[in-house]
Formats: sequence, C-alpha cells, structure tokens
Amino acid sequence: MKVLLSVLREWADIPDDPGRVREALDGLGLAVEGVETLGVAVEGVVTARILRTERHPDAAKVTRCWVDAGDGQERHVWCGATNMGPGDVVPLATIGTRMPDGREIARRGILGIDSEGMLCSAPELGLDGDAGGLLLLPPDTPPGLDVFSALGVEPDVLFDLDLTRNRPDCWGHLGVARDLAAHFSVPVRTTEAVPRSNEGNAPAVEILDDRCGRFTATRVSGVRVTESPEWIRRRLERLGMRPINNVVDASNLVMLELNQPNHAYDAAVVSGFRVRAAAEGESIVTLDGVSRTLSADDLLVCDTDDAPVGIAGVMGDSRSEITAGTTEVLLECAWFHPDAVRLTAQRHGLRTEASVRFERGADPEMWRSAVDRFARLLRDTCPELIVHGPGTVRDSAGLPRSATVTLSARRIEQVLGVAVPADTVASLLSAIGFALEGDEREWSVIVPTWRPDCTLDVDLIEEIARHVGYERIGRRVPTSPTHGRLSPLQKRRRELRRLLIGLGLDEAMPSPFLSPGRLGAAGLDESRSLRIANPLTVEESVLRTSLRPGLLEAVRHNLSHRAPRVRFFEIGHVYPAGSQALPDETEHLAIVVAGADAATAVHQWGMISDALGVKALLDQSRVPEGLHPARSASLTRGPRIIGAVGEVDPAILDAWDIPVRVSCLEIDLGVVLPEIPRPVQAAPVRRSPTSDVDLALVVPEAVPAGDIVRAIRQAAGALLVHVSLFDVYRGPGVADGHRSLAFRLRLQDPHGTIPEGAGAEMLEKCIQATAPLGASRRA
Repeated sequence: MKVLLSVLREWADIPDDPGRVREALDGLGLAVEGVETLGVAVEGVVTARILRTERHPDAAKVTRCWVDAGDGQERHVWCGATNMGPGDVVPLATIGTRMPDGREIARRGILGIDSEGMLCSAPELGLDGDAGGLLLLPPDTPPGLDVFSALGVEPDVLFDLDLTRNRPDCWGHLGVARDLAAHFSVPVRTTEAVPRSNEGNAPAVEILDDRCGRFTATRVSGVRVTESPEWIRRRLERLGMRPINNVVDASNLVMLELNQPNHAYDAAVVSGFRVRAAAEGESIVTLDGVSRTLSADDLLVCDTDDAPVGIAGVMGDSRSEITAGTTEVLLECAWFHPDAVRLTAQRHGLRTEASVRFERGADPEMWRSAVDRFARLLRDTCPELIVHGPGTVRDSAGLPRSATVTLSARRIEQVLGVAVPADTVASLLSAIGFALEGDEREWSVIVPTWRPDCTLDVDLIEEIARHVGYERIGRRVPTSPTHGRLSPLQKRRRELRRLLIGLGLDEAMPSPFLSPGRLGAAGLDESRSLRIANPLTVEESVLRTSLRPGLLEAVRHNLSHRAPRVRFFEIGHVYPAGSQALPDETEHLAIVVAGADAATAVHQWGMISDALGVKALLDQSRVPEGLHPARSASLTRGPRIIGAVGEVDPAILDAWDIPVRVSCLEIDLGVVLPEIPRPVQAAPVRRSPTSDVDLALVVPEAVPAGDIVRAIRQAAGALLVHVSLFDVYRGPGVADGHRSLAFRLRLQDPHGTIPEGAGAEMLEKCIQATAPLGASRRA
C-alpha cells in the first residue's frame, strides 16, 4: 500500500519530516518497506522553445534542434525523439546539469557538430510520463523557467507500507492519517460536506442478496467530462494509477484517500440498481474489454431492467462507463461481504484495487464522506455540478453492526505486563475512534465501523500497546507453572525414528506432489487422489495417497547412479480423497530396501511392533495393491487395515526400471503412534534346560502360516517359549493344493526339567488345534 506524505498532511497536521513519520509508522505496526522522494527539482533544467528542426542526411536516428532557453541565445541540440516540432516548449538540461540517473550533461558532438545540452522526456527528469518522446509543456509557457516550477511539481515523499490483514482501514490515506494523528496528538480533519439539491427523483435501489449489506446511489448532474487538473493526475500517477478523465479520476482518488471503493455510472444508461446473484452461464463485458462468463456464486450489480452493469465489488461493465457525452452520473457506494468479493476475484483472475479493499473489509458508513469528497474533487472541472438529495440508501440483513467489547484494566496488565492508567486507556482509544463507557476498572468499548478486525479484548489491548509504544512496555520473559515437554505422540515418533536409523535405514524426503500417472505406475488406485488446481508445475499436480511412489523413484534414481546401498524410510503425510470436502490427511511410515525380500519387511515390522508395543495380524488373504501377490500381506486389526508388509510386485519394478527385489513395509502411524502400550511386565529368568521338538504339518495353500502359528501357541500352553517356521516344502509326497510347513518348538518348564511325556502330549494338542484349519501331521 502506497501513501503520500502530502495527502497524509491534508488529513492531519503531522510533521513534514519523512524520518519522523517513518519512525512513527514503524512503531505503530504499519511497517514501511520503502521510502521514495518524488518531484525533486533537477537544477539546470529549464523550459526552451524549439525554433526549428533539421534532419541530417548522415544521422538517420537523431534530429538537429535549435532552441531558445529564454536568454536570447540560440542553442543547437541533437535529439533522438520525434514528437516535437517548431514552437513546442520542452525541457532543456543545460551544460553541467546532473541528471537523476547520475549522468552529467556535457558538450558532446555527433558528426563533428556539438550538442549544447539535452532535451528531456518525463522519466529522464524523474517524472511520470511517456519515455518514448519529449515532455511537451503548454505552448504558452515562457522559455527560461525552471521546468518543475512551470509544471507546478512539488516534492513529495511516497511511503510503501507492508499492511497486515487486520488493518483494512489503512488501505486509505485517512486510516493511516488517523493513527499518525493520534501518535502526534493532533486532530484528524473531516470531509467538508457539499450542498445538496432536493430536485429530481432518487435512484431506485433493490437488494436481492444479503451478500450486499448496503447499497447507496447518489445522482450528480452538471458533469462535463474532461481532463483532470494537473495535481489530481500527478497524485494518481504517484500512487500507481493511470489518469483517465475527471470523473473516473475523482472516483479513484476517493477510493485511495478514504478506502471507499465507488463507481460512477452514466445516468443516461443506468437509472437505478438491482443487486442479485448471477445466473449460471450469464456473461458480462467488463471495463477491460473482456467477456466473462459468470457462475451462480458471483454477485452482480444490475440496472432496473435487470441487465448486468458490474461485478459487485470487482469491476463495472463497458456499456455504462463514463464517456465524453456523459452529463449526469449515478455514484454508487456499497458494502459487499469480503468473502463474496474475494471468491469472485479469484474465480475470474480479476484482482482490482476495489476488490482488494472489499476483501479486507470496507467501512459501511464511509459512503457519505465519499460522496462529498467526490463532488469536491469534480467541482474543480465542473463548476455547475449539483448533488441531488441525500441519495438512496438500502440495507440488507448482511450489513455488519458495530461491535461492543468489554475491556478491563486487570486484563490489560495481564496481557502487557504493565499497568496502563485508566485515563491513558481512554485517551488512546478515543483518539483512534473507539467510544468508551465505564469506570476505571472496566469499560464497554464501542468499536468504530472502520475497524471490523477488533472483536476481542486482546484486539483493543493491541491498539493500546501500539500507541503506548512497545519500546515503553519493556521486555519480560513469561513464566509458566509447567515446563515445556514433548507430547506422548512426539516421544513415540522420535523413538520410532531412532529405531529405524538403528536398523541401518536412511531417511528420505520425497515431494508430496506427484505427476499424473505415477500412482498408477506404482499399482495404486489413482481415482482416490486429488488434483491441485494451480500447481507450480504440471509434473507436480497430484497429491500423493501413498509414500511408495516417492520412495520407488528414490530407489530407481540411486540404483541408476550405482549406489551400493539403498535402504530408505519416510515418515510423512498422505492425502487420500474421502467423501468429505477436505481429504483425509494421515501420517504414514514407509520402508523400502533394494535387494531384500519379504522376510526383511517382516523382521522390520517385528522390531517396530516390539519397540512401540503395538500388534497386528498378517493377513495374506488381503494382498495390498501394488505388492507381490504371493509374498505380501496386510497388517490388520479385525476388519481394519493398518499397513502392508511384503515385496513390491515384480511387474511394478519392471515399470520403474528397478532390476532387484524391493521389500516394502507401510504402517498407518495415525493409528499406531497415539496408542499408549501396556507396561512391560518383568518375568523371572528361567534357569531350567530347554528342549526343541519339530512338527511338520501338511496345510492347504489357502491357509496362512500365521494362522497355524497362532493355533500352536494357544494349544501348547506355558511350556512353549518360542515357535518358528524353518521349512516350506511342495512336491512329491504332498498333495496338490497343499504344502508342508515345518515348525520348531522350543519347550521349557519354568519350575524345573520338562516332565517325561509332556512334549509328546503338547504336540498332540497342537495337531488337534490345527486340524480345524485343514492341517494334518506329515508322515
């Protein structure tokens, strides 16, 4: 946001010292990003009249000019511009002049003919204007005058402010001046009211959508469309806006000064207004000449015939714009809901000066001052201007009301750490427009309509702190009855990461954004993924639903670069689309090891399970998508799948150009980490001897080995201390559709030696327990 010191001083008698003003703005939280001094006169540049010109046959790109600088001496100057002719008055930088860009004008020759100075364009003098030609002054300007005095250019200072979103009032000069006036203890000036005429009918206004809280229309006649006065054009140019004509320029300057977006419609085209939602597919040609197709979420300003004349809060249409034949205008000042304007501006890629101000929150009560200021500005070029009546004002249920906030002295001291006297609180808040009622301990504060950001007592305390001065409050380290510490979830995440590093894994951090097709290439369902509407690159337009594609790409890259050891893990978020508006964002762990098989992934799961105290079943009947159909399983808890373990499908590896096996373990940490495991109970060390017995069972192919192990554990009882599968056999002696599983059972009696016959009895129980699963003892 850019503000001019001269305009700020029109609203309040603040110091003319830019340094003091900048220091005050920074202290008030209106951070100054840059300061630029404008319109500083360049000594040695005078007005000169061109007497005659001549083209040199050997210099096609320059023209010879003879000029009169008011001293009776004819000077010869070479010039590269072509927009001048005899009789024109132009700026002449005389010999010895130092230009704003650092150049010093000296006598220089072309083709052996000296140039006695330089004819200047506006940008060469540090002024706004066309760089392609000379600056042409009014033809009656006498030669020999200081150019800046002849143009009426006065020096000014431009402050570039970095405004936070909670200061919508400072998007106008008046809001900034109000804070500075309070800081320097000077009053703020108000807009001078203009006389009104009661002649003529008031414009008709109808609001059909509550996203328009207020709509006002004022008829102004006696308009003569012409060029704005020089001071208005220069002010707009310095603030970054292009002058158009006196009506549009007055409207824009009112917006920049008062933070009240407004629009002047040609009354010959628009006689009244209706504010309604757009119809789906309805179109409008905006002032920039672009035809825009609207949606039902857009808000329109229409005429009494229901034809659109503007996109509410964003831009008007080309049909009702001000033209040279306009003699009467309808000035619209409205309040539109910030979200409605913001979404429309984003939808159409049409962010204007007006939409920016509506997005942050305009003052619904500023319209009267805006009408008065508009009329004052326009009256300089339209002496017969008449403002008719008080205008038409329509409100809807969407109009915001002034908030009332309770504030106590105790709360101020609690937040700021210092006691602020009651009279100081009252004077500081009153100076910036807040009204207070109450005693010295507690106040009821009425928030002004231009401060929609102040809804809580801490917002008012922030205002007090800004105007007291943070440097006067001092620094104090806050105390707390509790010490900072990691949450249980954070502790378990750190414990998990230490374990993974201890297993010899390296942490990878791939991008969470994928190119289209990468999820499908990893064997995953891409229909559950979300597309980014405005990605930085097309190659990163899909939100990942799994960590696997990024890790597979890391494996492929490292193997292609002959990396000898590829063992990666990642802890990150995935974003599968759900039935709700926003995706499910859950934290997952994925581990991939190149050159390893499913046993590696099972071992890693066992280590994680023991370290975190979490359990899950290996369900081979539900093979995770993208993994090996015969060497993978899901980690389940009842019907819920919390992970996957096994190997990546060889077909997937071929598609990724990975020539080796890759083990894969995936865990949903959103389920695992929040769990609080049961404390581990110590068990006495068994000093008695152990004994191993082997049991070979013929099991149907469809029965997972894990189910057999669970049945053995349940049947073996307290004697069993460990069971392991050490052999799988398919071939002669084993029926088709079956396989032989050989288990080694380690037995140990906690109280002494194993009783005779106890091992055989236990094996018989195990055989009987596995029989319902279709298992039988192998002969």
